[in-house]
Amino acid sequence: MRVPLALITGASTGIGRATALRLVASGWTVLAGVRDPEAGERLMADAGTTAGGASGRLLPLALEVTDAAQVAAAAERVARESEASSRGGLDALVNNAGIGIGGPLELISAEDLRKQFDVNVFAQVAVTQALLPALRRAGGRIVFVSSIGGRVAMAFTAPYAASKHAIEAFGDALRVELRSSGVQVALVEPGSVATPIWDKSRAEADRVVIPPELQDAYGRIPAAMDKVLKDTARRGVPPEQVAATIERALTAPRMRARYVVGRDAKAMLLVRRLLPDLVFDKVARRALGV
Repeated sequence: MRVPLALITGASTGIGRATALRLVASGWTVLAGVRDPEAGERLMADAGTTAGGASGRLLPLALEVTDAAQVAAAAERVARESEASSRGGLDALVNNAGIGIGGPLELISAEDLRKQFDVNVFAQVAVTQALLPALRRAGGRIVFVSSIGGRVAMAFTAPYAASKHAIEAFGDALRVELRSSGVQVALVEPGSVATPIWDKSRAEADRVVIPPELQDAYGRIPAAMDKVLKDTARRGVPPEQVAATIERALTAPRMRARYVVGRDAKAMLLVRRLLPDLVFDKVARRALGV
């Protein structure tokens, strides 16, 4: 029986890790993109425990998505794996790697804004472009791990939300552009997920320094952001729930355009649709305590 091949970016932790383990347990061969070799070793050990008697394999792959040389090497590795197993190409690409930068937009540096887009947008496009020949050969599928933030932007998360809005646009365009190639594209839009990204986001938020002249405008924001991030992490669904959605998208007879994951994401989308913009703004300010 033919064993499908997937490449997952950002597989060290969270959604990427959970997806890699789930697909391996279901019999896939997974090239798991990691930045840290030790993370790859841990992932292999966990896959051996999780997969049991499954026929899948987990292969760690050094992949810093903003490094053009590593992206090119990943495409070459996919070609070698495909040739060695006579697969014909890449069955699935899961664009998951990402970071979150927040704070008052007035205080976000140009460097941090570029970093946000370099990782969450430009790197995702570069990886997709590099792997499209292999995906086209297999009639494969692409999943972009977006966010409900890509459809509902909240205050003080503008860099992250804007990057996810961009991914939504790329996903929508590619879905149409690649139809004639037989490559399907879907956007997975989680709400709160219990992953290390919230701890990293809190660390980023702690770097925000409110200058004295803006204390009246933003003095309460660091505490408000810390509370929001803590609450978000506490109510987050496990990453395994998102991984299950990704597997469903990759194995369905035909992928849907979008998969919204989590009750909070669905509720936020509904409220955003029902309320006029300025009324929604008022609700958002109340939720943030600003």
